[in-house]
Amino acid sequence: MPQTQHAPWERRSLAPVLPAVRPRKLAKVPFVELADGRLQGVVSSGSDIERVYVSSVTAGSHAYHCSTNNNRPCGGLRGAPCKHLHALLDEAVLQYGIARVGRYLRVDVPDGAQTGGDLLRALHGHHEPTPAAVVFSRFLRHLAYLELPAADGPLPELHWFPATGAGR
Repeated sequence: MPQTQHAPWERRSLAPVLPAVRPRKLAKVPFVELADGRLQGVVSSGSDIERVYVSSVTAGSHAYHCSTNNNRPCGGLRGAPCKHLHALLDEAVLQYGIARVGRYLRVDVPDGAQTGGDLLRALHGHHEPTPAAVVFSRFLRHLAYLELPAADGPLPELHWFPATGAGR
């Protein structure tokens, strides 16, 4: 079996970098992650180009929330998940695959499920407010890294991460 060629930074990395299951368009959902016991991310507003929403679904309880980055509640949360949560789940399925998202959220993925909407119908959660600041801050940090010029050397800001073979 031939070995895959990896970029130098991938060979030194202690954390594996997984490619997206399928390509995503970042305009609607620029940031999605499975972290802190939640599927969470940033979703662009459909009506205001300067507004974004921070949406999340908690693993296990399936509690969901959506608010602007300054914690104003989404007007679409009326006893059910809003369109921002639908978009978040759709993009998470594209990024991670339906099986991985289902495992992370601890939900039984229905047979034949292929989209975030299919997964959303299997969730039986309720609305539970969660703060948006941490997710939005990570999104801004993510954007800052995207603005850096391409390089295969270490980033001074991440110097405290040990590289493979360091300290010899």
